[in-house]
Amino acid sequence: MSRVASLPWLTSLWLGLLLFMATALPAQAIELEQVLTGFPQAERLEAADSQWPVSRVVDGDGQLLGYAYESVEVAPIPAYSGKPVNMLMAIDLEGRIVQADVISHSEPIMLVGIPESKLDNFADAHVSAHVNDRLRVGGELDAISGATVTVIVVSDTIMRSARKVAAEQQLIADPSLAPVARVRDDVFVPADWSELTGDGTIRRLHLTHGEVDESFVGTPAENYLRTPQPADNTFIELFYTYLNPPTAGRNLLGDTGYEQLMAELAPDEHAIAVMGRGDYSFKGSGYVRGGIFDRIELSQGSNRVSFHDRDHIRLGELALDEAPSLAERDIFIVREEAGFDPGQPWQLELLVRRPSGPLDTEFSRFSADYSVPEAYIERPEPLVEEPIWVQVWRDKVFQIGILGAGLLVLTGIMLFQDVLARHPRVLNPLRQGFKLYTLFFIGWYSLAQLSVVNILTFTNSLISGFSWTSFLIDPMLFILWSFVAVSLLLWGRGVFCGWLCPFGALQDLVNQIARKLHVKQIEVPFGLHERLWAIKYIILLALFAVSLHSLGTAERYAEVEPFKTAITLRFQRDWAFVLYALGLIAVSAFNHKFYCRYVCPLGAGLAIPSRLRLFDWLKRHRGSCGTPCQICAHECEVGAIHPDGHINANECHYCLDCQVTYHDDQRCPPMVKRRKRFEKAANMSSRGNSVATQRDASASGKQAEWQRIPLHQQD
Repeated sequence: MSRVASLPWLTSLWLGLLLFMATALPAQAIELEQVLTGFPQAERLEAADSQWPVSRVVDGDGQLLGYAYESVEVAPIPAYSGKPVNMLMAIDLEGRIVQADVISHSEPIMLVGIPESKLDNFADAHVSAHVNDRLRVGGELDAISGATVTVIVVSDTIMRSARKVAAEQQLIADPSLAPVARVRDDVFVPADWSELTGDGTIRRLHLTHGEVDESFVGTPAENYLRTPQPADNTFIELFYTYLNPPTAGRNLLGDTGYEQLMAELAPDEHAIAVMGRGDYSFKGSGYVRGGIFDRIELSQGSNRVSFHDRDHIRLGELALDEAPSLAERDIFIVREEAGFDPGQPWQLELLVRRPSGPLDTEFSRFSADYSVPEAYIERPEPLVEEPIWVQVWRDKVFQIGILGAGLLVLTGIMLFQDVLARHPRVLNPLRQGFKLYTLFFIGWYSLAQLSVVNILTFTNSLISGFSWTSFLIDPMLFILWSFVAVSLLLWGRGVFCGWLCPFGALQDLVNQIARKLHVKQIEVPFGLHERLWAIKYIILLALFAVSLHSLGTAERYAEVEPFKTAITLRFQRDWAFVLYALGLIAVSAFNHKFYCRYVCPLGAGLAIPSRLRLFDWLKRHRGSCGTPCQICAHECEVGAIHPDGHINANECHYCLDCQVTYHDDQRCPPMVKRRKRFEKAANMSSRGNSVATQRDASASGKQAEWQRIPLHQQD
């Protein structure tokens, strides 16, 4: 195999090793000491019967106190970093949260920004809440400034994981299941016995002696004191139905009987009619002695319902004349505590008992299925946990609307840039206003400063498992990144760097104030300036390489960006970070956008895909720009115009100053020449028109004078 051919294989192996390293870390086991905060009297932990690694918390007397688990095992909800925040959770037997401790997270804004104690305090605010409570960040819970998305995810992780564990351990009703179906009391169709048995309203179980004998084959009861019966003879013929629907109840019981029965039932109680004939009684005589009907049971899912004498009502003659003669007719009440759901299938189970010795007995169980016809019930929609990103988008409707309006305005500016460039008195105030909008609304109000961390997170997600949830979690960033992705193809990186970057807008405004105060500007010679561009690309590549090993480490080194300090945290941070950010802003007063030009890894990350842009919108005068005219090159504040006149789109911030100059017939030499040509042509045309007018006037005068001479003198 050639060396070149082996490269894809080696690349696949390398990526596989990266994936293995990212996913092979073992889950952290919960220790007793960790849960003492929530359960001070805990003595030991036991494995719970759960699909997740949930621990039962037990005291010294063996009494169950509650449950403990790690949230990442139950509800791994991606946060801002794309990774879940792991919490140590504990709930008591009443379904209340007794402990919520942050174990680990990868949130960049918390790693080097907001104190960890704030996140810990936020998690503790959930203690004593019931798992079914609907807590809202910004309502019942105080948000953490600068970490809105993170705390929303933490809150959702706490509540959602707690509800899942509580439901699984039957502390609450399972929220993932549909609510109990409701019987429709407005549906009634008159029907006879054959129609009710034909459409499944009444079901039948028929057993022969041969079928019952076969069920005891191989047991001690097979031949014990047996009197053989013909195999084809009926052992029992059982009819059963659910009486609550009017079509079943009214047709079987009559209007009066049905209304009396419904009056006896509590709101969540249900009535089952069981009717039978044959050699075997489904009631027997055991219920007389013990008060329990030991030959029939009702089961639904994991629930089993036994009937007592207080649950029994004798059923008289049926209201249907054509009904068969049935020796036993009874109604059994399913009480509220059984949790019966008419919308779910259930089974009526018949137990057949036979002696296998003087004191021993064997049982066989025969099950008969039943489903309430869909026409008789109304099914509520199942309760579905709403994705967290939907909640966040709903809560930020105002910000989304203002951002959308701003991006619509910016799109109009970009599309009609030629028109605006001819009217600088409109363009310049518009650009100044948009910079203020970017700094104050996008930056300090909405905290929607894009970062190289977003690029690293996106790249890492492609390797470790892409999920849209990680990016939809912050609507402002998602909308901005979507717009930037489109603008990269149409105009290049300059639209973001020059119009949508809050820190860039801050530097730009500071530089403008400095110029008005006559602060001397320091310009770097173009040769050195061109080489300094490479610094930001080197920083980007270094961060990317580190992120392949550890995204968390790369996020720490990404603090080369002052965005968190200056924009997201509004300078509310440790003095070292504040000093660094203020230093870069101070430098921008002397050198326009120093950080953006030479240091910003985000700008470098955007410059690479912007090489795929589809159009060149910025106009140049061929043969004139740069040879010899250098007006635009000298006036370009970011130095994106080379001495030969061409614009480096990878470095351009799309301020449109060069386009204003391009159309200025007072400053741009080609436009000045063109204007003078037009003026000269206009003057010559005007002068020619004047001579012609005088000539025409003279000719007209002579003609008039000639016409005044008598005809006989004209010759």
